[in-house]
Amino acid sequence: MNLATVFSRAQNGLDADLVIVEVHIANGLPGLTVVGLPEAAVREAKDRVKAAMLTCGYEFPNTRRIVCNLAPADLPKEGGRFDLAIALGILAASNQIPAAALASMEVLGELSLSGELRPVRGALPAALQAARSDRALLLPESNAAEAALAARARVFAARHLGELCGQLHAGALKPYVRPVETSPVPDEPLPDLADVRGQTQARRALEIAASGGHSLLMAGPPGSGKSMLAARLPGLLPPMTEEESVEVAAIASVGTQGFYAQQWGKRPYRAPHHTASGVALVGGGSSPRPGEITLAHRGILFLDEIPEFDRHVLEVLREPLENGRITISRAARQADFPARFQLVAAMNPCPCGYLGDLEGRCRCTPDQVARYRSRLSGPLMDRIDLQIFVPRVERSLLLCGPDPQGESSAIVRERVIACRARQQARAGKCNAELQAGEIEAFCTPDEAGRRLIELAMTRLGLSARAYHRVLRLGRTLADMAGVEQVRSTQIAEAIRYRQLDRIAGG
Repeated sequence: MNLATVFSRAQNGLDADLVIVEVHIANGLPGLTVVGLPEAAVREAKDRVKAAMLTCGYEFPNTRRIVCNLAPADLPKEGGRFDLAIALGILAASNQIPAAALASMEVLGELSLSGELRPVRGALPAALQAARSDRALLLPESNAAEAALAARARVFAARHLGELCGQLHAGALKPYVRPVETSPVPDEPLPDLADVRGQTQARRALEIAASGGHSLLMAGPPGSGKSMLAARLPGLLPPMTEEESVEVAAIASVGTQGFYAQQWGKRPYRAPHHTASGVALVGGGSSPRPGEITLAHRGILFLDEIPEFDRHVLEVLREPLENGRITISRAARQADFPARFQLVAAMNPCPCGYLGDLEGRCRCTPDQVARYRSRLSGPLMDRIDLQIFVPRVERSLLLCGPDPQGESSAIVRERVIACRARQQARAGKCNAELQAGEIEAFCTPDEAGRRLIELAMTRLGLSARAYHRVLRLGRTLADMAGVEQVRSTQIAEAIRYRQLDRIAGG
């Protein structure tokens, strides 16, 4: 036999496109040629493959011409993920291993010169696609635990090319079995809301944000606890479903840091520095990779000192905040990433940070304050549901013992879970994700509430988007109160959360 076919998977965003690795060995000028739009790392595979085969004691057909075609030819191929497929294709085409053993299997893995199998990115998306195609997945052992998270996936793992070929010869390739943890490592406890002193309104806003999945902006002087409050939001959110956990794990799998088993089931919390670029936030590159908003999918994106971010960087958040997705287009390819994150931002009320402080330390002029706040555009502010002022904590609260009235995260989380359950039963999603038709169906207020929001639109100049967000927020407040009809009291509270300038003393 001088022709062998091995199935593999390329990585294109969150997609794992099928790649058919065809290896043909024939008479001709000796050499190994890789075709099918390979980039540099794929072209270099021929040297890694040859060294690994010789190290493992297998014959490399030095006296014959080897052509390796990666089909489809118009799909870009990158990385070392095709090394193992190419090596097995050459071994099968030269009759050194049985080709039939590879017929119903997909192969991923990078080879070292010693034949050791090294991990690759995107193992979980590849396992999901392989399961849908009813084929098993063979990959390095260090990727096996991640790939085994895919439902119905049949995973085979190996540590070394020589060991793998021996198993293929014997027909004894063993499926990967997740080890049973006899002494699991306890999860690191999340920051507790009971640590927060005072800040009754901010605690209330945090519970509302968690209950409905709403975005939150906190303004206040330095040291008032804005970052501390944001860090406690993950502890209030309900646990992820199995589907959401797989989705988040697949995103981490294709990211630069990869996926770790300890992350399974945990909502992401991303806090990029204010020097981050637009590409760092939304993703990009010649081969598009997920950015911070996608890595925060189903979790929280915290932007501390949000006015210090470049304004053009912040504007890229507008579309994903509205649609929950981001599409990155490049000349050669296009990638679509989910971005259903919960935005939490913090800022000072003025450049010095002390506007509205009771001690009167602020010396900023009105023009300086206006320029500082204008770094956040109107369209972006429109998309933030909760806008609150976080005052400085009184010294007496800091010097006393634990706050007896401060509820723990566990108590608040139970209420959040109950509130989210009402929303799932009603619309199958949290209130922050309701669309226009669903808002009309589920968020219509009573007559007094309707008159109140009409008055607010006139006096405060609320846009149509802000109007819909007030209704969504009112629906969450009604769910928290356990009432079916959105009432004027909930509408009044929702409107109050859109008056940041007035609250902050502007």
